[in-house]
Amino acid sequence: MIGQSVTRNSIILGLFAIITTGMVVATANLTKDKIAEEKQNALKRSLLEVMPKDRLNNDLLKDSLELQADKLLGTTEPKSAYIAKLSQEPSGIIMQVIAPEGYGGSINLLVGVGIAGDITGVRVIPPHFETPGLGDAVDIQKSDWITSFNGKSLANLDEKGWKVKKDGGQFDAFTGATITPRAVVDAVHKALLYFDQHHSELLYSNRTSPTTAKGE
Repeated sequence: MIGQSVTRNSIILGLFAIITTGMVVATANLTKDKIAEEKQNALKRSLLEVMPKDRLNNDLLKDSLELQADKLLGTTEPKSAYIAKLSQEPSGIIMQVIAPEGYGGSINLLVGVGIAGDITGVRVIPPHFETPGLGDAVDIQKSDWITSFNGKSLANLDEKGWKVKKDGGQFDAFTGATITPRAVVDAVHKALLYFDQHHSELLYSNRTSPTTAKGE
């Protein structure tokens, strides 16, 4: 009787373990899909912050390409870029850029550039480790400083202008924190230089190195 009871309890415990494991796996799969969906939605929202809706009528996430690592972008590995289009014609690009010398370390940026080479928007994206009250003013949630890039280009601002005012340039710094804005200004300037050098490769179908179009 004791042996039968132990066997029966073991079977029950085994079945319970199997059911529980199945529920955990099913929940994990559902959660994984939801998290992935939320990440995609968050990315789309961020992209539309740096490329105004009146400049595109395509799905940015579907019109993407891979940019190889480049010093001008501050990247050490390939990063996705997103092509904005109006009526199937390129109207701009959003690039992932890294400012490697912020006060708290590297700063990840999205830089939107119109087809004419004008900045359509810049945003800091996670992660960044800037000190609260100082370098974190680059975040749109903390101040509107990052919007000072809007409309700037290589055509309307010469090389000397692409510095903070303390260094003789056109951009404000933060009180007690020059390192972070200096790094971001430099990174955005270099992103424009990259766009200028690879304009045709980035925006048109006959792309060659350093880009690889997804889905081509």
